[in-house]
Amino acid sequence: MNFDAYARTAVDLVNTSLDGVDDLRSLFTDENVWMRDEVAERDVAIFRRAQKRLRDVFEYGTTGRDSEAVVELNALLEAFPVQPRISGHDSSDWHMHASGRGASVSAEYLAGAVWGLSVWLCEYGSARFGVCADDRCGNVYLDTSSNCCRRFCSERCATRSHVAAHRARKRAAVEEKQLSPVS
Repeated sequence: MNFDAYARTAVDLVNTSLDGVDDLRSLFTDENVWMRDEVAERDVAIFRRAQKRLRDVFEYGTTGRDSEAVVELNALLEAFPVQPRISGHDSSDWHMHASGRGASVSAEYLAGAVWGLSVWLCEYGSARFGVCADDRCGNVYLDTSSNCCRRFCSERCATRSHVAAHRARKRAAVEEKQLSPVS
């Protein structure tokens, strides 16, 4: 099982706008095309509730509240239990899935996302769960840096934030110079 890929599905869910069934469909990759085809309006509400709870997990991790992250993940594991199954198309393509065949779209997707995030927490700690430091963003991410120092979800957000901070410092310096008495 590729636990990192499952954990990234949790990130994708939290960072997705869920205004309706079309937004939910856009969440599914080509390898999960069956989910895109089977998703229904009733799934949107389930995904929205799970999205909020998963965001809470990231916020708990970002603020050092490991115990709260664990409590929430355990509750999510109960709500979306993992039922592993072997899947494949021929004898050279066997791999594991987190949910049994015939499970609903929400049960299959969320079981994998919660399981992946839980394994990630056990392996790396919740300090590796991040919320983008750019105030205009708010996306979550998994910190894969070598020294656990990542602060932004993307290079774009990091650059935008650093440029804004640089411009603010320059403005402050100009204002200070204008306010200081001339000698």
